[in-house]
Amino acid sequence: MSTESSTSASVPTFDRGRAVTRSLLGWGVVAGPFYLIVGLAQALLVPGFDLSRHALSLLLLGPLGWIQAVNLCLSGLMVLAAGVGFARVMPPRGNLWAGVFLGLYGLSLVAAAIFPPDPMGGFPPGGTDATTVSTSGLLHLMAGAIGFVSLAVAAVIVGAWFRRAGRRGAAAISWVAAAVIVLGFLGGAALAMVPAGIALLWLAVVAGWAWLAIASVMAYRLAPRPDF
Repeated sequence: MSTESSTSASVPTFDRGRAVTRSLLGWGVVAGPFYLIVGLAQALLVPGFDLSRHALSLLLLGPLGWIQAVNLCLSGLMVLAAGVGFARVMPPRGNLWAGVFLGLYGLSLVAAAIFPPDPMGGFPPGGTDATTVSTSGLLHLMAGAIGFVSLAVAAVIVGAWFRRAGRRGAAAISWVAAAVIVLGFLGGAALAMVPAGIALLWLAVVAGWAWLAIASVMAYRLAPRPDF
């Protein structure tokens, strides 16, 4: 009897909830590379698209726009999953707001897919640049603004959690990323018609995705193991 009790006590217990949390955080690592690979593949293959003059959102226009729409929607859903993961792993003081702002970023990606931007910079080929902002174009800009700001706020909140957990390097990365995201978006929006503006938008996009991947990996490591 004592041998059986000792054997059963040594068998590790599997916590399904912890496993789900780690799986959700994994989507935060996948989302950025998925979005960038699909977007860059289109940028290189779609006729008339110039990475130095056109933001990736312009790929929503034209007959192949559905590809970028699907890219945005799937990436947004991955971010939503990661947001739930952060909400589950972070302490109660910060988990709600981190999840909320990451969720807003994910929803903004889906909204950007639903409301495409106005033609600009000679794209799509054969069309004419918009002289006034349409309702769809305005909503697209609003979705982008809400998304970038939400992602930056989430980075600040998660960075504070990392600092409390003794991960000072990850905290610093989070706070620097938040500043780069906001400044890159604002500069890109102000200079959207020139290559420097497109470069700033790229900086904001890449910094945001890179931060989400790094933060998701760190949160995964901080998350309790499912087998204990």
